[in-house]
Amino acid sequence: MKYFPALSGLLLLFTLTTVYAEDEPKPGPQHSINRIVAIVNDDIILSSELDVATSAIVKQLNEKGTQLPGKAILEKEVLDKLVMESLQLQIAATNGITIDDSQLNSEIKELAENNNVSMTEFRNILARDGYSYQAFREDLRKQLTIMQVRRMMVASTIKVNDQEIDNLLATLKASGQGDVEYHLGHILIAIPEAASPAEVQATKARAEATLQRLRGGADFAEVALVSSDSQTALEGGDLGWRSLGQLPSMFLDTVKTMQVGEISNLIRSSGSFHIIKLLDKRGDERHFVEQTKVRHILIKTDEVNSDEDVQTRIRQLEIRLQGGEDFATLALANSQDTLSAAKGGDLGWINQGDTVPEFEESMNKLAPGEISKPVKSEFGWHLIQVQERRTHDSTEEYERTKVRNLIRAKKYEEELFLWLRRLRDESYVEYRIDES
Repeated sequence: MKYFPALSGLLLLFTLTTVYAEDEPKPGPQHSINRIVAIVNDDIILSSELDVATSAIVKQLNEKGTQLPGKAILEKEVLDKLVMESLQLQIAATNGITIDDSQLNSEIKELAENNNVSMTEFRNILARDGYSYQAFREDLRKQLTIMQVRRMMVASTIKVNDQEIDNLLATLKASGQGDVEYHLGHILIAIPEAASPAEVQATKARAEATLQRLRGGADFAEVALVSSDSQTALEGGDLGWRSLGQLPSMFLDTVKTMQVGEISNLIRSSGSFHIIKLLDKRGDERHFVEQTKVRHILIKTDEVNSDEDVQTRIRQLEIRLQGGEDFATLALANSQDTLSAAKGGDLGWINQGDTVPEFEESMNKLAPGEISKPVKSEFGWHLIQVQERRTHDSTEEYERTKVRNLIRAKKYEEELFLWLRRLRDESYVEYRIDES
């Protein structure tokens, strides 16, 4: 979870939950009957769950200064989210997907570390913002479970080949938009399944009315919250930062010509009308990395050779190197890393983070030409020699990696949308939100 935002922002990711704000009344006997507001296959959603999730969303929107939509509209948006959450958790249960306490503790610890706070400070921040730590844990478990389901059902099926990367790189280069990124707002007005011409026309009229409200000065995030059928509606339609390669193809020509703050005309896809707003734009940077050219000799422990035996052997090799013997010759004859041994122990140019921590820590302390003391890692015992260091322009490698990730993310988003839609269409869902 290294990509989580700052902790204060992270809390907003967990608003459709069983988390109780300390200053909100908790459901109990003194309140209205805890009735069923939706049936989702064999599961149910209770009014208490909807009330808590809605209260959390209201708290979030108030903190952002976003004008609240009508109660009925907001509750329907939140209930739709809870329904989709329930369907995905049902898949998790069917497939035995769980997040145990050990995994959960590790995620929370990493989350705290990424935000440079201790676990005590983490708990205090939750309490300060009105969240129960135990409920936060259980909701995080739920969200991680859903992520696992999506990885299994969608992400694992996505493949990206070199030809796709080459094609997109060529397209971006030809357009002069190679490293430009766009921050977009998005409103989706969905056309009903198997819609009649009259229903399509009615949906278009709704989309045009929405566009006119925006052109009249209405706040984009507030309109998205009320009008968008997208999964990002409760985030004000915010799609975040994306390059051209990460955008749906139907948006490309429009986005490339937009100015910051501009709102598009209606964009038609097979099943929806779309409105986008260019919130911001940034671009074009070179990317440099610090690299080290390094070689090593590795001796491993096994059933025959104990750790003590291996230490003795690696120290003997150290003494021979100190005596002036050639590193490459000794690596070729003795190293048990067979791939590098054939090249005199040469590992080539490596980036920070490419090796295990013990190896990297020792390597970083060496001057060019210097040989380390024996270093133990999970792979065995090493003797390390740094040959050179350089600052390398890795823009090309960076761009290929970035484009690969963009293609994957784009495919994932498209497939996730279709999968969630199929999941909803193929499930039994009965809303009872309007019942008294």
